[in-house]
Amino acid sequence: MDYIDLHTHSTASDGTFAPHEVYASALELNLTAVALTDHDTVSGLEEFLAAGEDHPECEAVPGVEVACQLADKEIHINGLFIDRRSQPLLELLEFCRNERMKRNRDIFLKLHFLGYDLDLSMPEFGGKTLLEIGRPHFARAMVKYYGFPTLQSVFDKLLGHNKPAWIKRKYPLPEDVIKAIHLAGGVAVWAHPILRDVPDRAFLMRSCRRLKSMGLDGIEGFYSMFSARESALVAEAAEHYGLVLSGGSDFHGDNRPNVVLGFGAGGLRVPEKLFYDLKELRCKRADHNFP
Repeated sequence: MDYIDLHTHSTASDGTFAPHEVYASALELNLTAVALTDHDTVSGLEEFLAAGEDHPECEAVPGVEVACQLADKEIHINGLFIDRRSQPLLELLEFCRNERMKRNRDIFLKLHFLGYDLDLSMPEFGGKTLLEIGRPHFARAMVKYYGFPTLQSVFDKLLGHNKPAWIKRKYPLPEDVIKAIHLAGGVAVWAHPILRDVPDRAFLMRSCRRLKSMGLDGIEGFYSMFSARESALVAEAAEHYGLVLSGGSDFHGDNRPNVVLGFGAGGLRVPEKLFYDLKELRCKRADHNFP
């Protein structure tokens, strides 16, 4: 059986591999498709797609990951097979990046008041601006300068959800994210639907029903941190609501060292069939000119 990875990140957002390195690693692993889904940006896609031009054996899929607000919860939606030049999508991503910039500024301030002084000149921020960094950059600096043993320990104590340095962002609505992805010719996939607060079956089903009514196409049933039970629960929801399954590692390079491209935390293997199911859906939408 051949395998794929439709959820990865590069230095264009909060990963440590350059876009072409993400693709090269997928090629070395003999994956038949890999998607680059950086947070709130398509800036790495040109380099990523160029790396795959001469290698039909591994398809480079242009993507993006966008956080949005569903009721009182933050969820993430991946756009796959997108046109990176789509104006509605670019406008949405600009809004998201501006909100990210505000949050990053406030994290610096919050950490300062907690006794941790960091600034963008530190090497751990890689010369990036407030628009470009993410919480893993803060975590790396905290490990380097304040003695935290691991990146995860920084999240557990300070940067994680509802921790002392947590800053809530303003997010777009799911229906706006899904619409922008469709206008960019892509398919919209709910990423890691079971992540922070492990939901019960009722929560997952209720959320799938709402998102499906907004135009959601798929759901990530294969994911690095999912147990077999969780994957089965997502597959059940996908079948019930007519959603196409997707899957990926959520690879971030050294910023998430326990997650390996294509293999996740060790046991992840996303079957190639899912890629063709998603691609077929995208082609059907294009044939019917349906946004």
